Amino acid sequence: MTNDQQIVTEPLEPKYNLNDAEEKKLILRHYRALLRQLGIKLKKGDKILVRQAFEMSANAHKSMRRKSGEPYILHPLAVAQICVEEIGLGIRSTICALLHDTVEDTDISLEDIEREFGTEIAKIVDGLTKISNVMDANSSQQAENFKKILLTLTDDPRVILIKLADRLHNMRTLDSMKKEKQLKIASETIWVYAPLAHRMGLYKIKSEMEDLAMKYLEPDVYKDIAKKLAETKTSRTKYINEFIKPLKEKLEATGVPFEIYGRPKSIHSIWNKIKKQGVTFEQVYDLFAIRILLNSKPEDEKADCWKIYSIIANAYNPRPERLRDWLSNPKSNGYEALHTTVMGPQGKWVEVQIRTARMNEIAEKGLAAHYKYKEGSTNSSEDRFDQWFSQIREVINNQDTDSVDFLQDFKTSFLAEEIYVYTPKGEIKMLPKGSSALDFAFSIHSAVGSKCIGAKVHHKLVPISHKLRSGDQIEIITSNKQKPNEDWLQYVVTAKAKTKIKDALKEEKRKIAEDGRYILQRKIEGMGAAFTPGNIDEVAVFYKLSSHLDLLYKIAVKNIDLKELKDFQVIGNRLEQPKPIVVEKVEPMAYDPQVKPLTKKDTELIIFGESSDQIQYELAKCCKPIPGDNVFGFITIGKGMVIHRVNCPNAPQLMSNYGHRIVRTKWAKNKEISFLTGLKIIGMDDVGVINKITTIISGDMRINIAGLSIESDSGLFEGMIKIFVHDKEELEELVERLKSLKGIQSVDRFDTEE
Repeated sequence: MTNDQQIVTEPLEPKYNLNDAEEKKLILRHYRALLRQLGIKLKKGDKILVRQAFEMSANAHKSMRRKSGEPYILHPLAVAQICVEEIGLGIRSTICALLHDTVEDTDISLEDIEREFGTEIAKIVDGLTKISNVMDANSSQQAENFKKILLTLTDDPRVILIKLADRLHNMRTLDSMKKEKQLKIASETIWVYAPLAHRMGLYKIKSEMEDLAMKYLEPDVYKDIAKKLAETKTSRTKYINEFIKPLKEKLEATGVPFEIYGRPKSIHSIWNKIKKQGVTFEQVYDLFAIRILLNSKPEDEKADCWKIYSIIANAYNPRPERLRDWLSNPKSNGYEALHTTVMGPQGKWVEVQIRTARMNEIAEKGLAAHYKYKEGSTNSSEDRFDQWFSQIREVINNQDTDSVDFLQDFKTSFLAEEIYVYTPKGEIKMLPKGSSALDFAFSIHSAVGSKCIGAKVHHKLVPISHKLRSGDQIEIITSNKQKPNEDWLQYVVTAKAKTKIKDALKEEKRKIAEDGRYILQRKIEGMGAAFTPGNIDEVAVFYKLSSHLDLLYKIAVKNIDLKELKDFQVIGNRLEQPKPIVVEKVEPMAYDPQVKPLTKKDTELIIFGESSDQIQYELAKCCKPIPGDNVFGFITIGKGMVIHRVNCPNAPQLMSNYGHRIVRTKWAKNKEISFLTGLKIIGMDDVGVINKITTIISGDMRINIAGLSIESDSGLFEGMIKIFVHDKEELEELVERLKSLKGIQSVDRFDTEE
């Protein structure tokens, strides 16, 4: 199926009000399709094992149905099919996929699976069960379990590959879930699973996950881009054919078998370009890419790719800074290809991707294909997955890492795009994009990082905070007098660097805290109580501190002077907090005491705006929602409920990590209240254009302007206007009116500062 077809076609869901005989036929049809897909992978005895796993799963799930009403067994069958067809996994993974929900949801135990199928399969199913338990847990517990999952990943990557197949099928069938569940699952997917699929080399699955998540998180934008892609499909196809025509004859003359075709970009990647480049859909030049697949002999692959590149560059002028050479330096997830951008017919830039059939299989099926081709290979890039796993293992094994921080560090450190840099001896190091000279120092050795005072990039002196670029050659300068400080955490993105810096700071803190221990001990014993962990706890709770270390450190640096201890009571050897001061548990939402408590029904759907006198809430400063925006409520400690836009930059993290604190919300109409928002306007600096803009805002639409700044340069102006609007409809009408003015290039909303 092409991406275009995926875009305009909803998945065909069977109707599940079937009788038993029809359901059995449907289930058997899916099972036989799975066997056909396995095909030549089925060796002697395998078919019996797969049948056994299918029957065990079907019997275990026989009384269960999914939200859509379909028999539950269709889900494990679909997951197994994705594993085989789209990821390229084999028999054992198929068996695990069929059994992946049995231990969690049915009476079947891990021991039953081990008895029937052996230790290896039981271990993978155990890993999959742990992941399922994670995503329903609370935030810190969830992040802690995520660490355990990643340890399983480094033992057997099939756990994550099967989980990605499970998540993909859940995303494909998300329509039958409640709205709040859709938002939570879609946010988790965009936050962790899509980057993980990308990191495992599963580009096709990553793109589909992002598109499906966007369908639920930003439905209007998704539908708009999908509609425009469908409408422009004919003209795109015509252009692709026009681009390919003059190349075919020259490519055939090389004697290398090839395929050439146009491939549409995903909706999510198009939306990213629209946002990053500040352009409209019509102005995005690379809505598609031309892909050339070569059927080369292994020893000729690189030479053939460069030969094809020279043909493309002779036919169409390339854009030099857009050449991406992942042949010489493959990505650490195994991706190899040549990407170039050339000037095509009608003055349009076109991206061309050149790769061989082997490279394409690795790009489509990631890790599974990587291991298939790894056997017998001497290519040093082939073990980069193993290096990646060992780096993860090193970081996870550091038990002091805060769990929620770990989840964030894992994303920036292990799921980000990469750069490659060189040591002074010419060895390559892969680092996440945004890495600094300090990250590089810690990647060499933690002792080098801890003593780093600067670096030389291409023989020029740079500070430790210097951001690195692909191709940089770096030499680290150290001093025995240097030691990490708090500021260093702002300079690094890799998990290893952050962990080592935090460890060093904690060690320093412990040394200082020893003075605090002596001061507190003298004070407590002077009161006639014993210096015990229980009494230290009592003092820490009183000062609202979470650990003994924090308490002792604050005493040592004189942030706490302990004068309040005179109000404590001593009962025997035990300290007790003063009676008048009661440390109450702060409720997650603060209400007006006059208002009756919220019921469960209220918390599922809160209408705010007119009912704001009943509920304490505030609008998030990070995304500044206005009435009409698609929003959700986030319960905080102390501030009550904070309202965020669903497309807020922080939304995926909040919904993914703190799903239990998300509340469904919608706006009530209230024309009495105005909300501050901003518009960025770019256009031709023509006489009277500013007057026309202010006339539409203040004169025609009677909208109050809170602030206006205009900058003009070389015939173009950029205006930043802060305005008070009643709701999103009013804002959208204003945007349309401003766009209709002659010479206006773009009008975009921006989030204002108070």
